Amino acid sequence: MAQHEVDVIVIGMGPGGENAAGRLAEAGLEVAAVEERLVGGECPYWGCVPSKMMIRAADLLAEGRRIPGMSGDSALAPDWAPVAGRIRSEATDDWDDTVAADRFTGKGGRLFRGHGQITAPGEVTVSGDVLKARRGIIIATGTAPFIPPIPGLAGTPYWTNREAIEAERVPESLVVLGGGAIGAELAQVFARFGAQVSVVEAAGRLLPLEEPESGELIGKVFGREGIGVHTRITAASVVHDGAEFTVTLAGGTKLTATALLVATGRRAGLAEVGVGAIGLDEKAPAIQADAHLRVTDGVWALGDVIGKGAFTHMSMYHSGIVVADILGRQQRGAEYHAVPRVTFTDPEVGAVGLTEAEATEQQLAVRTGMAQVPASTRGWIHKAGNDGFIKLVEDAGRGVLVGATSAGPWGGEVLSLLALAVHAEVPTTRLREMIYAYPTFHRGIEDALRDLG
Repeated sequence: MAQHEVDVIVIGMGPGGENAAGRLAEAGLEVAAVEERLVGGECPYWGCVPSKMMIRAADLLAEGRRIPGMSGDSALAPDWAPVAGRIRSEATDDWDDTVAADRFTGKGGRLFRGHGQITAPGEVTVSGDVLKARRGIIIATGTAPFIPPIPGLAGTPYWTNREAIEAERVPESLVVLGGGAIGAELAQVFARFGAQVSVVEAAGRLLPLEEPESGELIGKVFGREGIGVHTRITAASVVHDGAEFTVTLAGGTKLTATALLVATGRRAGLAEVGVGAIGLDEKAPAIQADAHLRVTDGVWALGDVIGKGAFTHMSMYHSGIVVADILGRQQRGAEYHAVPRVTFTDPEVGAVGLTEAEATEQQLAVRTGMAQVPASTRGWIHKAGNDGFIKLVEDAGRGVLVGATSAGPWGGEVLSLLALAVHAEVPTTRLREMIYAYPTFHRGIEDALRDLG
């Protein structure tokens, strides 16, 4: 076993890990990075970027279908080939990470390919190499799809988000297990390209982590677009006969499809990382870290494994804090009261901070305000595809917003003002005193503030 001594070892080169490793190398530290798959991680190859390419293409089809009655006639023939081609081009010639790897090594870093595991404090073993850290280890291993133990599922050619992104053709039919953000986004994409789609969600609504109104809205839109929605039910068994899947739901209903997408959440897989070697619980769903992302002496963690949100923007936020801490620079610790997230369905569902239920659980003096997008001037102008709402959650005791949802056309963009308000704890009285441009979608925030009372 070859041994290498460096200042910092970074396990996992997703967006946050790559950013931290590169910045530490640029600062003059000796950095060893370990990556089992592709430098850049899930986001650029199988997550955020390619999925939004798919969504952009599907949304163009939907917009084209809205032309009749607005500006003329339209006749559309969906074609998946340019979508698949664009994804492969963005993923650098069929999922090749040479550019990203060279970017890191060009900064002086050392890249080790393979599965990295912590084998002792300050020590990581990868393939035939043992890495020793003088300053510490950064755990940035992200998460992997959680595959539920449904009888018959193992061994079948089901999809996770990776196979869905890599699809070279649209299946005739698709069953999606899981109605969260990933499941909902991909269900709508394939449906708009011609697949017959059904979504199965164990919770009582789609997007169960968001406001009830969000799930109800997307469920209504899915019904209008011909997507079957089955909530409050689980899959009891799966059978694949070589050509088709049969998913039997609890209660006996059977769904058949040529493809099956499993989008039932993500798991950290801490045992595979070897966190037991530094005294952590390998069965825990996430790593506990302080505000500066310190886990224990000489160990930091960032991104999905912290359990504060499996978002690229979270891992990038964390990476800046970790880098500052390692380099001894002053940096505010991590804050989670205003975490923004967007589900890129059509309509988009943007949200920040607490839901109404979460605020109530924290025993805040909750007050809410609602405004419907179709009732706004911009929504009335927009007409076709104007589904949506703005919901505000206020801590009336302090007079500040603690949460908000912006669902509708470009809901994720409208969210920006609300994210700032929640983050900076801007008094709602001050928000009422703002001038909101007319006629815009964000002007609906003023209507929701009025509804707060």
